[in-house]
Amino acid sequence: MTGPISTPTTLNAASTASVEAQREQLRQAAQAFEAIFLRQMIGSMRNARLAEDVFGSSSSEQFRDMGDAQLADTMSRQGSFRIAELLLSQFNRAIAPAPAAAGSEANSATTNGGAR
Repeated sequence: MTGPISTPTTLNAASTASVEAQREQLRQAAQAFEAIFLRQMIGSMRNARLAEDVFGSSSSEQFRDMGDAQLADTMSRQGSFRIAELLLSQFNRAIAPAPAAAGSEANSATTNGGAR
């Protein structure tokens, strides 16, 4: 009939887990965006060729595109351009602050009489 009683500690742990899950999803989305951006950039660089490819065919272009996509994915995982890092720094402001940061802000507000 009755379920487990939620205490503030369990609620705080659940909200912390939720925030961490959101941060992980944001990190993955930012990395995926960086990979897509790099794929587009590499593709644009390939299209700006100065001469015709003597041995070019649709199949070699397809394999070249697959190689470019793999290169872009690797570059985004390494963080070479830091696009994902910049996106995360912007998006992290929208997520609730981590509990440790929230606790330190509350402590400083009570220490300073509520003034910042």
